[in-house]
Parts: sequence; structure tokens; C-alpha cells
Amino acid sequence: MTTQPATPAATPAIPAAEAPPGPGYVRMGYVFAAVGALLFSTKAVIIKLAYGESIDAETLLALRMAFSLPFYFGIGWLSIRDRQRSGKPLPSGREVVAAAGVGLLGYWFASYTDFLGLEYISAQFERLILFTYPLFVVIFGAMFFRQPIRLRAVLAIGVSYAGLAVIFGEKVSTFGHDIAIGAGFVLLAAIAFAMYQLLARGLIATIGPRLFTCIAMSGAAVGAFAQFFLTHPAGDLIVSSTLYGYALLIAIGATVLPSFFLNAALHRISAQANATIGTLSPVMTILLAVLILGERITLVDIAGTALVLAGVGWFTLADQAAFRRKNG
Repeated sequence: MTTQPATPAATPAIPAAEAPPGPGYVRMGYVFAAVGALLFSTKAVIIKLAYGESIDAETLLALRMAFSLPFYFGIGWLSIRDRQRSGKPLPSGREVVAAAGVGLLGYWFASYTDFLGLEYISAQFERLILFTYPLFVVIFGAMFFRQPIRLRAVLAIGVSYAGLAVIFGEKVSTFGHDIAIGAGFVLLAAIAFAMYQLLARGLIATIGPRLFTCIAMSGAAVGAFAQFFLTHPAGDLIVSSTLYGYALLIAIGATVLPSFFLNAALHRISAQANATIGTLSPVMTILLAVLILGERITLVDIAGTALVLAGVGWFTLADQAAFRRKNG
């Protein structure tokens, strides 16, 4: 009796390794980060204009979310449809809750404390304090996420913050006794936004930037609406047409568009790189404050601006060069 040779077991197919993203993909991350920073820079100026029409932080934040939420619902629905058509799984309930919680931190708590701070201090000073958040990104990344503190990031942030310090020194004497209150609120916003950047990155990689943004902003909207209705009658949402216009500008130009640019950037580049490029925002805010709010700019402001741009530009070029060396 002849023994048949044993049939070898089927070898499981090994999926091909996914190719690392090319330099163009990473380069677009820097572009998205810069555009998002520039759009975010308009927010403080528009809020100051709205405050001139007699509105409080809670009402303005609720109107901002009311105008922006339909866009997030629509884009979220399209994102879910696209995932279903491509066969990609939808995020789990746990991931949805996590994304909403991160959005609550980054787009409600950080926004609310920022709005409160702007009731006490100028748009220029607010932006200078808010953009201490790259320093917190680096520190918290090392403390809680085991991220290395790269020397070039520290040096770039140091150069950029030297520029911000120069501008701050010129402006601080113009503020009154409310400076500590306003600065404290904005500092809380900076800390919250830094934690948002670090916590969001992993969720964005899992859920995708579009759908994550919609879930995160929906979570923030729940927080804003709950806060408003706990502290105000519903009739307070009826305001002048001018205030509705300002709220719409904040919702679209300074919320919907930059939030997608920011999260698309986080999908392509590190939180440290994104945060460092974000130091462009206070420079743009200063220019807008001069042009729109009538605040003056001095030679010291120009010198500080040059240092900020030098820090951002150097870090961006160094980070791209390191990527090319790593990936050939």
C-alpha cells in the first residue's frame, strides 16, 4: 500500500507591507497646519468685534456651535457613507465616546476659557498667551506619551517664543488690573488645547480625520449647548443681525474650515510639528488687530514677528529633511 505524500497546509497570505507616505504627503501636512493656523488667527479679532455689540461668552459660543454643527453633521454623514461603500468598519462605540470627549476638551473647554479671556484682554495678547501651547505639547508628550523631546523642536520653539516674548514685553504695559484674570483663562485654554492635540492623534489615525472632526465637534457642541441652557434663557439666542453675522464668521471661517485643516495636518505630521507651525497664528492676529481693530504695531512687534517666522521656518525645513533621510 502506497502512502500518499501529505498535502502541505495552505500558507496564509501575508499582506504586503504598506509603503510609508511620501514627502509630498508630509509636505501637505505642513500646508494644512499653516492654513489652519491662519484661519484660527481670525477668531480672536471677530470675537472682539462681537463683544463690542454686547454679547457674553456663553451665548457667542452657543451661536458658534449652532451655525457650525449642520456642516459637521453633513460631512459626518458623507464620511460614514464613504466608509460603508469602501467596506471600512465604522468606529466602535468606545472610539466615538473617546472622540467626543477629546472634542469636549479641545473645542468646548479650551474655546470657552479662551472666549472668557478675551473679555479681559486684547486680541493680540490673547493670541500670544494661547500659543504657549506648543511648549505644553512637548512637555506633556514627554511626560504622558513617551515622546522624545527633539532638540530641534526645543530650539525652534525657543526662537519662536523669543519673538513672542519681545512682542509681549511691548504690549504688557497697556493692560490694566484684569490682565491676570484674562491671562489665566487663556493659559487654561492653551493647556487644554495641547492635551487635545496629543490625545487626538491616535483617534484620528483610527477613525480618520474627517469623521473624527465631526464627532469631536459634535461632542463640543453638546457641552456648549448644555452650558448655555443651564445659565441662560433660550430667548438670549435671539440677537442682532450683526451678531449673527459675526457668529457665522466664527463658525465657518474660524471653526469649520480650520478644524478640518488642523486634523488633516495631525494625520500627516507630528503634534510637535503642527504646534510649532501654529505659532504663525499670533503673527496673523497681530496684523488683523492692527488693520481691523485699529491697534498699533511698532518696530518691536516687527522684530518679534521675524523671530517667530524664523523659528517656524527652520523647524519645518529640518523636520522635512529628517523625514527624507529616514525614508530615503
